[in-house]
Amino acid sequence: MERNIAKQLLSIGAVFLRPEEPFTWASGIKSPIYCDNRLTLSAPDVRKQVEAGLADLVRRYYPDCEMLMGTSTAGIAHAAITATLLGLPMGYVRGEAKTHGRTNRIEGRLDPGTKVVVVEDLISTGGSAIECVEALREAGARVLGIVSIFTYGMQKGLDRIAAAGTENHSLCNLDVLVDVAVKEGRIAPEWKNRILAFRDNPSDESWINK
Repeated sequence: MERNIAKQLLSIGAVFLRPEEPFTWASGIKSPIYCDNRLTLSAPDVRKQVEAGLADLVRRYYPDCEMLMGTSTAGIAHAAITATLLGLPMGYVRGEAKTHGRTNRIEGRLDPGTKVVVVEDLISTGGSAIECVEALREAGARVLGIVSIFTYGMQKGLDRIAAAGTENHSLCNLDVLVDVAVKEGRIAPEWKNRILAFRDNPSDESWINK
């Protein structure tokens, strides 16, 4: 499944590798990879495989799940489609509470004690997913874990998720994706280790000139 999802993400440019001309993240970090899983929503064949994969992750790792909660905004559509496949209720967690109306941060009916799985599109440093988990716990939910489409596998993200007392299961990861990209001729073989070096230490730009 990981290799198939990697091929699909690469085919539609949802994950784009450009090691010879790095992207610049908002933090200023130079990156050889850009990820926009929102593109899966406008590619029906890929979307079908992604949502079926997320549903399988929930069934496999969290059979007691009673509700899906998407991260705002990237995880909302994926949570909605996956919840439909599973026949489960869903909702989502805002980045911050509304300043009007009922000032909700959590949208959707969430009863205390509900067993919830968080749906995220991308795990990098894990920040948005952990914020979602914490908000749900404050509301009384029992967060079973996180499922996502893609993870960089950055140590900071792994550490933050572990420190929050939860876990993540992704459909695909950077190691598999880079291997597939090399085999498909999308990047030169020598770039594989450079991209993984970036993942292991994003603030060190020495991979650019190796």
